[in-house]
Amino acid sequence: MPQTMLLTGDVNLMNVTEPGVPFRLVAPVFRRSDFVFSNLECCFYDPPGGRAVENEGFFAAPAAGEALKLAGIHAVGIANNVNYGEAAIKASIARLDELGIPHTGAGVNRDAARAPVILEHGGLRAGFLQRTSVYWPTNHEAGANATGVAVIRGHTAYQLPLHKTRREIPPANRPGIPPEIVTWADPQYLQWFRDDIAALRARCDIVVASCHWGLHREVLAYMTEIAHAAIDAGAEVVIGDGPHYSLPVDVYKGKPVVYGLGSFSFHTGHHDGMGVGDWVGMLASITLEGRAVAGAKFQFVRHNAVNETVPCALANERATLEDIAKRSAPFGTRFTPQGDQVLVELKG
Repeated sequence: MPQTMLLTGDVNLMNVTEPGVPFRLVAPVFRRSDFVFSNLECCFYDPPGGRAVENEGFFAAPAAGEALKLAGIHAVGIANNVNYGEAAIKASIARLDELGIPHTGAGVNRDAARAPVILEHGGLRAGFLQRTSVYWPTNHEAGANATGVAVIRGHTAYQLPLHKTRREIPPANRPGIPPEIVTWADPQYLQWFRDDIAALRARCDIVVASCHWGLHREVLAYMTEIAHAAIDAGAEVVIGDGPHYSLPVDVYKGKPVVYGLGSFSFHTGHHDGMGVGDWVGMLASITLEGRAVAGAKFQFVRHNAVNETVPCALANERATLEDIAKRSAPFGTRFTPQGDQVLVELKG
């Protein structure tokens, strides 16, 4: 019998005082689903000296973590740029453990940070692991004996475009030609990622690779490199988060890659209550049959003034869909509207 997996983007519970509010409009569909996984974009941590605006961190009150349980979220990824600092990471992990919510992506050492989550339901074992390529350069990456997040290092180079690739680009013989930006994943870190996925695939029916990455609305080369490597190693689904925008969708070897699910619950990004705007996110729904993905679709979500995540009627998001379709076209991805959801065509 087919099963359903729901995957969300960024969840930030800062300034949440009523845990039942953020997800009450989506909780019913979560509870009907077999697997629900989110990126947790905050730490459950109360700094002993109080919060300083100039160095506040994305700290949510530990009591706000109850929102995850009330929503029916089964597991979270915590490899991202806001899970920073030994005390904050340890406190947040302790709170998640107290809530009984499995997590992947950060830990007291490298092995713990790289450890996956395995969920089982209806005889199906689903494995999740998360890595970040967006993190602070010091005291953030987990080490052999250091608390931190699991990472895939990315590299950047700037080169002169010696070949004319687009009509509007002037020839390279003119001073002042802007450079092309080239990105790639660190080969050793990428190989460790492949190895971890392959090992997890041997223990599970379905593997989901979650990646914290990106810059603005672009899909950079290193992101595609990591996503395709994950699928080659055995992942059935790749999801991304980080830029807070809904990013293009790719289909590689018949497997879905959603480069950016955007924000799912992110009412405020600072302790002074400053709002983050009406960012649109995507709630991805994966249909599982046996040991394979049988279907993939998504629905747009926004949040309202009282901090509820609101599923959007597709009729009100035609411009959003047109934008996603246009930016996904270079990957050859095709979409079919299906009620308020958008079906991703997995077969050519």
